[in-house]
Amino acid sequence: MQIQSRFCSHRLAALLLSLTFWSGLPGPGHAQEELRIATSYKLMTLDPHYANLNENTSLLSHIYERLVYQDDRLDLKPGLAVSWRAVSDRQWEFKLRENVRFHDGSPLTADDVVYTIERIRDFLKSPSGGFRPYVTGIESVSAPDPLTVVIDTKGNIPNLPLSFSSIFVMNRPAQGFQTTEELNAGRAGHPPVGTGPYTFESWSSGEVLKLARNDDYWGGRPGWPQVTFRVIESPAARVAALSTGEVDLADAIPARDVASLKQRGARIASVGAARINFLQFDVERDRLPGVTDKSGEPIANPFKDALVRRALAMATDRGILVDKILSGYGTAAAQLFPGGLPGTSETLQPEAPKYDEAKALLAKAGFPDGFNLILAGPAGRYPGDGESLQAIAQSWARIGVKVQPAAAPFSVFNTKRAAGDYAVWYGGASGEAVDIILHALLASPDPESGNGALNFGHYRNQAFDAMLARAESIQEGPERNKALAEATEFVMADQPIIPLYHFHHIVGYGPRVASYAMHPRGWTTAMQTLAATE
Repeated sequence: MQIQSRFCSHRLAALLLSLTFWSGLPGPGHAQEELRIATSYKLMTLDPHYANLNENTSLLSHIYERLVYQDDRLDLKPGLAVSWRAVSDRQWEFKLRENVRFHDGSPLTADDVVYTIERIRDFLKSPSGGFRPYVTGIESVSAPDPLTVVIDTKGNIPNLPLSFSSIFVMNRPAQGFQTTEELNAGRAGHPPVGTGPYTFESWSSGEVLKLARNDDYWGGRPGWPQVTFRVIESPAARVAALSTGEVDLADAIPARDVASLKQRGARIASVGAARINFLQFDVERDRLPGVTDKSGEPIANPFKDALVRRALAMATDRGILVDKILSGYGTAAAQLFPGGLPGTSETLQPEAPKYDEAKALLAKAGFPDGFNLILAGPAGRYPGDGESLQAIAQSWARIGVKVQPAAAPFSVFNTKRAAGDYAVWYGGASGEAVDIILHALLASPDPESGNGALNFGHYRNQAFDAMLARAESIQEGPERNKALAEATEFVMADQPIIPLYHFHHIVGYGPRVASYAMHPRGWTTAMQTLAATE
């Protein structure tokens, strides 16, 4: 994301008040029909706390809401909480919005927030840690009155409100905690009940999510009576569905298809993404699948050597990825968030490939002739993912590293990565702020605290962990941002990942949609969609 693309234009300001208010007050001219959306997001669970993935965050935001939300500038705004304040270094107070009701008619109270935090912290066991990193620093949570939540923390957590911009609030059941299995059973069991602008109708895992308008929504009557999300993982199929009018809106449009869609009458909205796409190494195991010498014999894990990681980074042509594969709808990356955002470094800048220097580094590391590897990644989950694998293979071949690209549907890729089937892979991460991504992607893995939830390569650097902890102990502001930038510079010198690019979110929409308000977090929601007038 280029610096200037961080901010949406003023003409969209009214639409970007919040994910909450985007749905409200449609006016008499709104089309009273079903909104049909083709999405790349494959919703894997109806449990809003099970997995911290964009597909869940995006689609479940119709049903559930947060205490705090981030606007298009990534600034914090009131959601279900109208205000919050630090009472002391170890205590926060949140005041809830009045007259908010869950879909079953029960009122939102502070006890529901207590339940939400305790469910994530004490009950739910997510394979990747889920949202636990956001609440592990909470010592206790209480409800002194129905609209007040008091949170005591184990230490000073100056960015605690930011954490609550990611956590959906659930209503407390009559007893115990709702299980993921109960929620996934949908109407046959315990249907998901939130406070959001749309209510749950039905769900077929990985295929369709159907929603109905919540006419009693506190933020105003939503504009669409019915919303249907169709999961279409193939980018070409999403484009085709939009072109033929089968759907009204399609997300994750490949940049190469923008021109042809415009020629067919579709309109395009785009915004720079507050996220990073990267290559990640397994630096833990002694032997890795698919990594061999030139004769095909297994070798010791080369990625344990920082020289090898730096050589591969130096031989990666990001310009081709951005200019050719993304057709300019992206920005070459050297760190986790685009430069200019809070906590980013001014020093880290993407560079053109230096093949001779990279080859010399490989020789110094003991690989003068290079080696062979399988480079894995998802197909169709991110703009340019499969094509990027091919382009990287061509770049690395110039320093003697022979790459076999292996792209698979994300569900398959994710399962194989978790099983340890890959040695190096393409991935993506997004988050509310730089430090959250640093924690998830590069902090030493710790299942208890949830640190390193996306650190599938098991990279460990205690000095970096200490720098990150120090930065996060500082109040929001220039000093904190400087400390985060220094921590980023320190860890990137060790090259645990190779930043590739910050792609742009691209959405296409047809004649039944008047406009679509993009958000840098990449959410796809009905609330961002304004219906065309008749």
